[in-house]
Amino acid sequence: MSSTMREDIRSSGEASRNGIVRRMVSLPRSLIGGFSRAMGQGRGRIGIGGRTQTLTSNFQMQNPEESLIVPETFTFLHSFEQHYGTMHPFFYACQFMEALKIAKDEHKFLFMYLHSPEHPFTPSFCRETLSSELVVQFLDANFVSWAALADKEEGLQMATTLNPSCFPFCAIIAPAPSDSIAVLQQMEGPISPTEIIGILRRTVEEQGLAFRSQRAKHAEQNQKITADRRLRDEQDAAYLAALHIDKEKEKLKNSALAERVQKPVQVTNKANPEKLENHFNKTNTGKMKASTTRESQYKEVDNRGKDPQAAQILIRFPNGERREQCFLCTDKMQAIYRYIDSLGLPGIGNYRLISCFPRRVYGVDQMGMTLKEAGLHPRASLFVEIL
Repeated sequence: MSSTMREDIRSSGEASRNGIVRRMVSLPRSLIGGFSRAMGQGRGRIGIGGRTQTLTSNFQMQNPEESLIVPETFTFLHSFEQHYGTMHPFFYACQFMEALKIAKDEHKFLFMYLHSPEHPFTPSFCRETLSSELVVQFLDANFVSWAALADKEEGLQMATTLNPSCFPFCAIIAPAPSDSIAVLQQMEGPISPTEIIGILRRTVEEQGLAFRSQRAKHAEQNQKITADRRLRDEQDAAYLAALHIDKEKEKLKNSALAERVQKPVQVTNKANPEKLENHFNKTNTGKMKASTTRESQYKEVDNRGKDPQAAQILIRFPNGERREQCFLCTDKMQAIYRYIDSLGLPGIGNYRLISCFPRRVYGVDQMGMTLKEAGLHPRASLFVEIL
């Protein structure tokens, strides 16, 4: 092995030991566009050498020369097996971007090999290193592998993008934000099975730690989003259930009141019809005024409730009474206390507010919090606890 190659491998090892991404590379638009077209055509994954094949129902195995739409990697695999046999890593016969997505979904790094058949180092590398059983087992267990011809289509584009100084060329790649990739390691020129396994292992152990940490962070964020959504659903359900109970109680109360008013009226009707008529007129007028007042209040609550900034608060009192009121999400907790105090309900002196889902106390220390900061927007149910 040349001294230049050894220095390159040594520098790659040092970069890995220091946990440094070798470089960030922006992908050409033609690669990204090719991935979109391939996905639109329903192209599947294929592999050669006795491995499992997953193909769409309309995909037929053909010779590369006879197929109009055959992944470039299939051409490489066909050529490789003709010269070096079927012992090789499982190369995904798909577009580069699709292979990168598979690696991301499986939480693995991508091993990329650019094949240059005419280069003098290529035959020995393919026969001794890439066909080594130890190399094949390690790559299949820890990486998603992708290969292409260095002078055709996507292989040529990747060679132009990464600009290798020598062949054969291998790289360890990780997905990156936007249309970029992180090149963690790259190996150029001849390299033995022992050396390449050492580089691959160091990369998995050292760079993989950061990779797994990032994956765990994403999982934690997803769990938090799910938990927040579940909590919001529970709060909404509790609020709607309490509102339904209030409406049923109000309906029963009005029904009982109507019955009490109707009985004395029927007795009076026999004694003095004229007085009864006057009574009904006054009663109906009073009911209409009360109904109009209530409708106006509810209408105002409903209209304000449609405002995305509105917070609908259902307040339950120790005596079983419930009140619903709309506030702005920018109002402070003190506004709810003022509203309760303005009701002038008997027995309500020193108190504090408590939410059930989740259980949280809103006392003096929380007076300055906005309703949104307190988690009471867009709706919530609070209980008045007497101190």
